[in-house]
Amino acid sequence: MDHATHTDNDLEMDKVVHSLGLGGFARHVFLCTGPKCVSPELGLQAWEALKSGIKEEGLGKSCYRTKVGCLRVCQAGPVVVVYPEGVWYHTMTAEKIPHLVKEHLPSGGLLENNRIGTYPLSKSNPNS
Repeated sequence: MDHATHTDNDLEMDKVVHSLGLGGFARHVFLCTGPKCVSPELGLQAWEALKSGIKEEGLGKSCYRTKVGCLRVCQAGPVVVVYPEGVWYHTMTAEKIPHLVKEHLPSGGLLENNRIGTYPLSKSNPNS
């Protein structure tokens, strides 16, 4: 978009995107907090462990995190997916999240005991 045609909303969006550091992350973690795959209480405990673990390990500038209500697996939650690798994990409770933060997020080390599979996003768009 041409900067000369930016609206106030566009400028505000640019500020938010810049402040979040979007585009500069090595990994993006999505964590399902239930309620189908896990109780919301346990899901939120896992979320808090993920937030604090990323902060404690100094990964805030390289790893983005997003809390979601459903990743559609709907069993053995909390379910986590990490991109760009596309690694999906099951039963990632607050007790297991530190292993994810220390082993997978910095270097891509897999947690085999909890790995559902690896399903990276397709590089081509089937609708094009």
